[in-house]
Amino acid sequence: MSLRGGLLGRLGDQGGGGAAAGSLADAAPLPFWLDDPARPEALAPLVGEAEADLVVVGGGYTGLWTALLARERHPGRSVVLLEAGRCGDEASGRNGGFASASLTHGFGNGLERWPDELATLDRLGAENLADMGADIARHGIDCDFSPVGELTVATRPHHVEELAELHDAMTSHGASGSLLSAEETRAMVDSPTYLGALHEPDGTALVEPARLAWGLRQACLDAGVVIHEQTKAVTLERRGAGVHVGTSASATGATGGVRAWSVVLATNAFPSLLRRLDLMTVPVYDHVLMTEPLTPEQKAAIGWEGRQGIGDAANQFHYYRLTRDDRILWGGYDAVYHYGSRIAPELEQREATHRMLAEHFFETFPQLEGLRFTHRWGGVIDTCTRFNAFYGTALGGRVSYALGFTGLGVAATRFAGLVVLDLLDGADTERTRLRMVREKPLPFPPEPLRALGINLTRWSLDHADTHAGRRNLWLRALDRAGLGFDS
Repeated sequence: MSLRGGLLGRLGDQGGGGAAAGSLADAAPLPFWLDDPARPEALAPLVGEAEADLVVVGGGYTGLWTALLARERHPGRSVVLLEAGRCGDEASGRNGGFASASLTHGFGNGLERWPDELATLDRLGAENLADMGADIARHGIDCDFSPVGELTVATRPHHVEELAELHDAMTSHGASGSLLSAEETRAMVDSPTYLGALHEPDGTALVEPARLAWGLRQACLDAGVVIHEQTKAVTLERRGAGVHVGTSASATGATGGVRAWSVVLATNAFPSLLRRLDLMTVPVYDHVLMTEPLTPEQKAAIGWEGRQGIGDAANQFHYYRLTRDDRILWGGYDAVYHYGSRIAPELEQREATHRMLAEHFFETFPQLEGLRFTHRWGGVIDTCTRFNAFYGTALGGRVSYALGFTGLGVAATRFAGLVVLDLLDGADTERTRLRMVREKPLPFPPEPLRALGINLTRWSLDHADTHAGRRNLWLRALDRAGLGFDS
């Protein structure tokens, strides 16, 4: 995030690049969260044809929450969930585990887009996070749900000013949070890069993401949801009074399908079965590192007794947190778009990005020199032009969807499950009356303009971060079009 440009030069002068490379020497190229003996065995693919009242396509958080909530809302209706791989293997099992109460990708984005209903959105988001914690406890999901709050740290002088402005806006709207000086921040977590922080003790919980997905999967099975993994949904069409989802088994290629009364699409970054959604999101790769467990001496060197989630205050930012065994997860900063919205397993490993993340880590915590990384990975995020989820229906109201979470979906996906079920029910609820739910983001342009615009935006955000936050002509044009992003 803010640790770019000149920072990399300083590291190079000090030989930090070599130390960072050595720290990665033994890092396994796979997600830490999925490298877990608790990972359940894969469920059988669909063979032949089946019927259900509701079909959910996608076995990540959105699909799992939707299926579980559907069974609780309508116990007499059957639910089938289809997952092309294994539940939780993609973004839901690879993220940082920050469960935010925000439904709008942060207070600033919500204030910019929906100021008149921001109080309602904040209340609904807080209720959703509380209900999520209650659901996790009720279903006995072992995912280390910890409501520890979050620090947004300033690492450049202009960040201090920006956080003060954000704090003033939050305070005027009744939101909680406190500004910290450099000394107060370093008393909580010690880094020589910290110049201050915004501390929000409420509104963020940390989870172990893959274990949350697996726990939701088991809760779905216990509630009577039929789950077929290794089953790709390939077609979607009206058939009589209902809808038919055609399938292909991943391992064998055997075809089949499910005829249902209604369908929820929860594929997020992956191509949708609705052509109209092709330009509504783009897949962006986020990369992550995980350290070995800290020794007691290393832990004492940085403090972090409150175990808060941390993000820095730049446009391209790092996020980091402690695990239950005192490892540090360190990710973000270099979100990467591949031409043509390409998604492929080989894109999950990016040597230049992982090395840069390691360099940034040791600039932030030089007292941890010698610490090694055990895992490195990447995952694909579904990004839309308004940076938070959008919703809709198709095929005469038989199909509903939610996508575009832009990396902040750990908790917001539960809210999305409620919304898509409301839409299928044709219910007039507080949720469906929200402008946020009724409005759609602007689509991305087709290639080659898509790649050109995305990469120009990334370059411009980086330039702003290294030039005291000054936004160039391109960013100012995006701001005027309602497409600006300032984390």
